[in-house]
Amino acid sequence: MATPRIHPSVDQGVKAGVAGFAGGTLECRCASGRVQINVASDCAHNHVCGCTKCWKPEGALFSMVAVVPRDKVSVLANGDKLAIVDPVATIQRHACRDCGTHLFGRIENSAHAFFGLDFIHPELSAQAGWSAPGFAAFVSSIIESGFAPDGMTGVRTRLQELGLAPYDCLNPPLMDALSTHAAKRAGKLSA
Repeated sequence: MATPRIHPSVDQGVKAGVAGFAGGTLECRCASGRVQINVASDCAHNHVCGCTKCWKPEGALFSMVAVVPRDKVSVLANGDKLAIVDPVATIQRHACRDCGTHLFGRIENSAHAFFGLDFIHPELSAQAGWSAPGFAAFVSSIIESGFAPDGMTGVRTRLQELGLAPYDCLNPPLMDALSTHAAKRAGKLSA
């Protein structure tokens, strides 16, 4: 059986980030008139994601997504081409109307645990040095995209080989952050 194609940025191995990396420019995939987004910081919680909402490059089973502070994201060029993919989704994914590339996702609900963070796809940057992906989230969700369930053992094995621990939700630190936020809002933990 062929080795599963996880994502072009990790299929040949996970590349380490560069200490002190200060960010870069993300670009859509249009041949000309590209949407350009400035990200003025490195990313955090970089991971590959199997959910059906995240944008994936052609042929990839997973997207690569990370977060950055919302105030570090700005549109540099062709912002008039951006449109929100699903206006009722928790993460408002801003994509290029022409090529479909998702440039950033924003949570507008100020009560959400991840409010203040924008979701980006670091592989859309020509600058090298972004923090390396560290885990795989929503692995089982690739089945919802049409991947054969009998191939999941091979996918999880490949993720492990790449050093990307597979989870069927988020990794433990992010799940802890969500639960802590919920407990504080419910008065179960002090703020």
